[in-house]
Amino acid sequence: MTCEQQIAVGPISQEAARGNTREPERTVLVVVHYFTAATRLMDILPLIESDHRVQVVYTVPPASIFSRGAHDYLRDTGALVIPWWQATQRRFDLILAAGQGLLEHLHGPIMMFPHGAGPTTYSRRLPGDGPAAPRRMNGLGLRGLVVRGRVVPSAIMLAHEEHRRLLAEECPEAVPATVVAGDLCFDRLLASRPYRTAYRNALGAGPAHKVLVVTSHWGKGSLFHQRPDLLRDLAASLPAEDFRIAAIVHPHVWVWHGRRQVHAWLTEATRSGIVLLPPEEGWRAALIAADLLIGDRGSVTRYGAALGLPVLLAPCAADRVIPGTQFALLNEIAPRIDFAAPPAAQLDAAERAWTAADAAALRSALTSVPGQAAAITRGKIYHLLGLAEPAVAPLAEPVPAPLPLESAAR
Repeated sequence: MTCEQQIAVGPISQEAARGNTREPERTVLVVVHYFTAATRLMDILPLIESDHRVQVVYTVPPASIFSRGAHDYLRDTGALVIPWWQATQRRFDLILAAGQGLLEHLHGPIMMFPHGAGPTTYSRRLPGDGPAAPRRMNGLGLRGLVVRGRVVPSAIMLAHEEHRRLLAEECPEAVPATVVAGDLCFDRLLASRPYRTAYRNALGAGPAHKVLVVTSHWGKGSLFHQRPDLLRDLAASLPAEDFRIAAIVHPHVWVWHGRRQVHAWLTEATRSGIVLLPPEEGWRAALIAADLLIGDRGSVTRYGAALGLPVLLAPCAADRVIPGTQFALLNEIAPRIDFAAPPAAQLDAAERAWTAADAAALRSALTSVPGQAAAITRGKIYHLLGLAEPAVAPLAEPVPAPLPLESAAR
């Protein structure tokens, strides 16, 4: 049998009585569908995992083509991982997930979190000969919300009241389970602002530099797909004495193509001075350090815009953008990047056109309760667990300093 098939011996196995050092009152299962879900859940776990009354275990469902990244991430963090089949065989006091698929096979109250900055676009329509049907909204976790007459999650955590309205359009049965809890990832960004200078230093940026973040989502239509040589061209066009450029590539790209390959594809750019950040962390610190941003529909772009960064946006098909979302607003405000034109003039024009009102509107469209996500989320967690909350108030912690990757593949 593979490691994923073998039973995990530990605090939820039949050997628990022999091996346990502590006797936790509650057991929480964290379901990690893919890498990006893992990183989002790692913002949530500090709200609960230090509680001596709680044992946290992890599992990876066979529900995503990107699940290999989840296995790798959890192994590197030292998490106690149990195989999926074992997770389906017992009841847990609480189940946390930031992805979709197969959750109906688990037993216990499920809290579902978004794995990004909320809904943006409709899914691509599958090619074929049959008639067209309505497309689902990306970013709301609609797949598998209702199975055989039952809403699967006990709590669907949303960042904004508008997300509840959008959810009601496609899955009204799930609305009673929704909780508008805000966005803990964004709250951590706000808490990190006092460390801007330290983050800039970590990126090698001096007081005179403008830090430009270039970020790409994954798949067709992403910035990296549309313009694979953009980083190299930016390094050649923007003077090093004026600009420090940080590159952020979506974790799915690293998982799907392999870290060595992504390094190799970007070697020329990094040797030209581009700072490449790892998929685990660093992108948030880079946003705090940044002055400008070039991006696509990905969450990094939308978080940067909510922080007030002037944005040059990669083209996105208008019929895919979901009306009423923060990305729809950004799509109206941000100028499109012209890959054939000199970038310096475009960045300068974008910076001059950007206003404080733009930033405020984009921030208010991202979260309905800025700064409150930790308190609301922890309150719901402990309510479902049936435990009293710890006396110490929860905090949105500042993010760590960025650790740029080496310039060449090894």
